Amino acid sequence: MSVTSRPAESGSIEAGIPDFAAVEAAAARIAPYVQKTPVRTSHSIDALAGAELLFKCENLQRVGAFKFRGASNAIWSLPDDVAKRGVVTHSSGNHGAAVALAARTRGIAAHVVVPEGAVKAKVAAIERYGATLHRCPPTMAARDAAVERLLAETGGTLVHPYMTPAVIAGAATASLELIREAGRLDALIAPIGGGGLIGGSAITTNALLPGAPVYAAEPEGAADAYESLRRGTRTTELKPDTLCDGLRAIIGPINFALLKKYEVAVLTVADSETIAAMRMIFERMKLVVEPSSAIALAAVIKYREHFAGKRVGIILSGGNVDLDALPW
Repeated sequence: MSVTSRPAESGSIEAGIPDFAAVEAAAARIAPYVQKTPVRTSHSIDALAGAELLFKCENLQRVGAFKFRGASNAIWSLPDDVAKRGVVTHSSGNHGAAVALAARTRGIAAHVVVPEGAVKAKVAAIERYGATLHRCPPTMAARDAAVERLLAETGGTLVHPYMTPAVIAGAATASLELIREAGRLDALIAPIGGGGLIGGSAITTNALLPGAPVYAAEPEGAADAYESLRRGTRTTELKPDTLCDGLRAIIGPINFALLKKYEVAVLTVADSETIAAMRMIFERMKLVVEPSSAIALAAVIKYREHFAGKRVGIILSGGNVDLDALPW
């Protein structure tokens, strides 16, 4: 699977969707750089959910999020002559830090466009890993314009947060590890923002656990994926209003295609429910997770009828929080 400087256009979406072979190749490619994160359980949370829950702890991944998997795969996929020109991305936090660190492992430049108002701890991590920051107004139009300018100036490669096929394949390695360690699962659930993690998870689950349903947990205040599936066409006009800063992106065309292809069901969750689940993970599992991660457990508890009595894989996607502004 090749890495292009642009995400697949709508007319070539199927051609841009990675397959399971690409996921396996990604796992081999990034093995020297990523952490094999642990799978944790909690008897007390199992009792509350009425299910056996297996938590894949990507909050313990390098940069504190699964994003390092996709960024590493995309950057280490680049031919040397392309890589030397550096990489460009836009991010409100975790993906930017992941691209910065992955670029550092390869010794190349990284430029990250960051919207105003991003979580300070996440922006600090991007800087700490050595990327050059470029601030912009907090709109997707402003992000896209800044990225286009940087691509033209640097000749670098775009590593999109969720639409670059190599990023999706890399993200899929989290569920690959989870399933290979846990064995049989009756269902898998992960958060959804732009759709890279859930799309990759669906590819892997379909290959290793055919017939097992895949669920996406989405904030009620940023439910564009839910609305897109309900309407049958990708919805782009919704304005996100959620505490889950990592899930405010509009689902991408390639990611929406993956939702439809693998019949992923989207479950919407109120921020108050996500905060309760986040606190539960802190208190009962002694794990630091961010709201965008805790939402997956919140969905399992809210939609108990889908999961009761089952063995469920949950991807805890990240753990980067502002400790001076915890939601409780």
